[in-house]
Amino acid sequence: MTGDLRLITEADIDEIALGAAVLGTGGGGDPHVGSLIAKRLIRLHGPVRVISVDELTEHDLVVPIGGIGAPSVDVERIMAESELAHALEVVERAMRRVPTALMPIEIGGGNSMIPIAAAAVSGLPIVDADAMGRAFPEAQMVTFHLAGYGPGTTVLVDHHGNEVVSRPVDGAWSERLARAATIEMGGAATMIDYVYDGGVVQECAIPGTLAIARRIGQILLGQGETALRDDERIAALCDELDAVRLFDGKVVDLRRQFEGGFTKGAAELEGTGDDRGHAFRLDFQNEMLLARRDGELAAVTPDLIAVLDQATGHPITTEALRYGARVSVIAMPCNEKWRTDVGLANAGPAHFGYDVDWAPVEALAAARHDAVRDARRDPQPASPAEREEAA
Repeated sequence: MTGDLRLITEADIDEIALGAAVLGTGGGGDPHVGSLIAKRLIRLHGPVRVISVDELTEHDLVVPIGGIGAPSVDVERIMAESELAHALEVVERAMRRVPTALMPIEIGGGNSMIPIAAAAVSGLPIVDADAMGRAFPEAQMVTFHLAGYGPGTTVLVDHHGNEVVSRPVDGAWSERLARAATIEMGGAATMIDYVYDGGVVQECAIPGTLAIARRIGQILLGQGETALRDDERIAALCDELDAVRLFDGKVVDLRRQFEGGFTKGAAELEGTGDDRGHAFRLDFQNEMLLARRDGELAAVTPDLIAVLDQATGHPITTEALRYGARVSVIAMPCNEKWRTDVGLANAGPAHFGYDVDWAPVEALAAARHDAVRDARRDPQPASPAEREEAA
């Protein structure tokens, strides 16, 4: 499905950024801003070499690098390119080891671009993998944490030149300390954590996610013989990702605010097309986390929920969602690492305060399909008033 990705050129960036924005479920930073930074640095320093997880050895030191903060702040205050080299210099100084490769900590929109940009600046290769398989809002929500590894030496830098080095005792403390520092840095910063050797990365990382992102982008941007009509793109995307199309509708209410270092809120949708007469609600904290159709659970974290432009299929981030937008909502299964007891404890609905039980998105979709089918086979008997009107 993913194809081979050995070199990232300027021409590949739009595809990867677009696909990562789909996998980022509305968060992970603005993909457009990130793509501009990555393109510029590749243009200046040359293409980025890509290596697979299998190519790593125990002698490698792999540095996950990305942004932390609220997506709404990222759009208003663009990350300075100098932060990338600064963050890498700080972690090398703090650990007294020279990094040999970089990787995305998450495959979110902007956070898929930052490590590519950093790889261009540093000349280091990038690992085709990440530690989420999607985007999550909190620093401890990574597969390293699920496997019992701590965050290790953690670095935060900002555009002022400030640097904060910490060694949190666990992932929860890493999130608390980093979030507090990020708020003081203006709501967004560049972050490095979970720096480990190649053997640990092979154990924990989710492989091939950059290539998956590129494949998604190819579907949405395909031209020539592979081009799809607007009305075919979302269906093709669902086929590629084993995703479920949950709802087509128009945004009729939107509440969004910056709170505690996150962009939080909810969107209400009114159905269009086959979903006319139905209602849909999305709750988000940087990322889309909970979807309800007519009040019933349709999908919930850690499964992926993506909002797409109804016409083009292009992803819409939480900060770009607008009143009146006509959108399609799809959902897809998360990586199996998140469907374990420890995965659900760290990124399931209860962690975010939602009073719902997690259920696989494919099971929820199958139950709804069966209910619709049964209703068509055995329609409810008409009321006395309806029978009298029909007569």
